[in-house]
Amino acid sequence: MLPQEETLEILKQKGELFIGIPKENQYQEKRVCLTPDAVNAITANGHKVLIESGAGEGANYSDKDYTEAGGKITKDNKKVFSCPLLLKVEPPTLSEIRLLNPQAIIISALQIKTQSKAYFEELARKRITAIAFEYIRDEDGKYPAVRSLSEIAGISSVLIAAEIMAATNNGNGLMFGNISGVPPVEVVILGAGTVGEFAARSALGLGANIKVFDNSITKLRNIQTSLNQTVYTSTLQPKNLLKALRRCDVAIGAVRGRDRAPVVVTQTMVEQMKKGAVIIDVSIDMGGCFETSEVTTHDNPTQEKCGVIHYGVPNMPARYPKTSSVSISNIFTPYLLKIGEEGGLENSLRFDKGLRNGLYMYHGILTNKSVGEWFDLKYSDINFLIF
Repeated sequence: MLPQEETLEILKQKGELFIGIPKENQYQEKRVCLTPDAVNAITANGHKVLIESGAGEGANYSDKDYTEAGGKITKDNKKVFSCPLLLKVEPPTLSEIRLLNPQAIIISALQIKTQSKAYFEELARKRITAIAFEYIRDEDGKYPAVRSLSEIAGISSVLIAAEIMAATNNGNGLMFGNISGVPPVEVVILGAGTVGEFAARSALGLGANIKVFDNSITKLRNIQTSLNQTVYTSTLQPKNLLKALRRCDVAIGAVRGRDRAPVVVTQTMVEQMKKGAVIIDVSIDMGGCFETSEVTTHDNPTQEKCGVIHYGVPNMPARYPKTSSVSISNIFTPYLLKIGEEGGLENSLRFDKGLRNGLYMYHGILTNKSVGEWFDLKYSDINFLIF
C-alpha cells in the first residue's frame, strides 16, 4: 500500500483596499465613480473608502448618503489624493498628480486626445500605476465602459433632438411620435455602432422613421438583428446619403475613426437640408463627422448654420450624471472587489487579461503602445514586467 499525497488548500491572501474619491473639478463634469450602494458593497467587504465632501453632489448624492453607506467624508482633498488607490472619472490634472503619493494606483479615464507629454512624464516621475477604464476589456473582448457610455449617448441624442425641435426652444415644432394621420419624423443615423444602435432603438420607440448608414455591412446586419426588425440600411454612398439628408428632420452623427472622426457630411450637403432640421454630432469629441459642426457647451448647446440647428456638446453622458454614475459604478465595483479578493492589483493584473489591457502605466513605466507612439515616448510590454 502506497501512501497518497494529501492536497492542502492554499488560502488566498485577501487584501484591504483604501480607496479615495476626489471631487471632479473639470468643467461641467458632474459624474462620480462610485454610488453610495457601491460604497456600501465595498465597505461591507472590509475595504475603506474616503470621499471628498461634495463629490457626489452633481449626481444628486449627498455626503450623508455616503456616510450611511459606510464611507468616510473629508473636506481636505490632499487627504483623498494621498490614498493608495484613487478613483476618478476625468484624468487627473498635473497639479492633482503632484498631490499623489509615490507608487499610488489611479483608475480613471485617459482621454488620450486631450493629454500632453508632460502628463505621462509626471506619472513616471511619481512611479504611478495607472489604469484607463475606457481600455478595460471584459471576457467577450468588448470595452464595457465605452459601451455603457455609448448607450447613454445614443439614447440621449434622440431625446435632445426631440427637445430642440419643440417650438418653445425655437425649433420647427415637430414632435417625435407616430401620431395617426401625421407623417412620422425622419431620422438619419450615421454609424451603426453602439451609439447608432441605441439612437435607432430610441427613435423607433418614439415612432420615427429611421435610415442607418455605415460602411461596414457586418455592423448594418448586426443592427437589423439587434433591433429585431427591418430598417432602411445603406453604405455611405454620397447619392443615397444626400437624398436621405434632404428629407430628414434629424441627422445623428456617430461615426468614429482611428485618430479623427471622418467628415461624412460636407457643407454643401448641409446646405441642402430642410430649414429647421437638427444635427446631433455625437462624434464631436473626435472632430465631428459633419463639416459644419463645432464644439458647444451644455450651457449654450446649439448654433444655427445654413438654416440647420447644430448640437455639438462633446460630453453628452454628463447631461444625465446620475445614470452615467450608476453605469460607471457598475463597471468599477466588481473589479475593486476582485482586486481585494486577489490580494491587490499586482495579482489581479497577472490573472485578468482584460484589466491588464487597461493598464498604461506600471510603477512609472509606460506600457501602452498607442500612447508611446502618439507622444513619442519609450514603452515596454507589460507581459515582460509582470511575470
